[in-house]
This record gives sequence, C-alpha cells and structure tokens, in this order.
Amino acid sequence: MNTTEKKAIVDNILELLIQLTEDGENSAPQTTKAPTTDKVEMLTIKESAALISGLSEHTVRQLVAQNKIKYIRTGEGIRGKILVNKADFYP
Repeated sequence: MNTTEKKAIVDNILELLIQLTEDGENSAPQTTKAPTTDKVEMLTIKESAALISGLSEHTVRQLVAQNKIKYIRTGEGIRGKILVNKADFYP
C-alpha cells in the first residue's frame, strides 16, 4: 500500500466521521434520568433492631449472616461495622 492509497483511506474515514457528527447534531438529544434526591439512610444493627419492635439485634445479625438482608461492612475484619439500608426494612 502506497502513500496515496493510505491518504485516500484516511480521507474516507474523515468524511464518514464528519457525517456521523453532523447526523448526531441534527438528531434529538438523548434524555438522561435526573439524579434522584432520595437519600439512602444506613442503619447499624442496633438502630435497625430498634426500628421494629420485637426484633432483636441477634435476629438482625442472623438475617445478615444468611444474606436475607443486604448490608455493607465498613472497616476490615470483625471490627468492621455492619450497615443496613433502612429501605430494606420499610420499602
């Protein structure tokens, strides 16, 4: 492939890119979802047990251990605090 053939290929690519960008300007802009203002409230084991009467901390810990409730562990190892989303208790 010589230099003139390479130049022709590059010119074709440039023309196609220009067409694509012009087509993109004329098309309707894509709408995106606005960020929600709902804040996620995370509760500790103790707070989540106090949220529902009759629910003990032990029960919440068992639910977490059985992966029946989504949780996040902050920190490392057994010293990490377990946080549970409040929405998981009250949808």
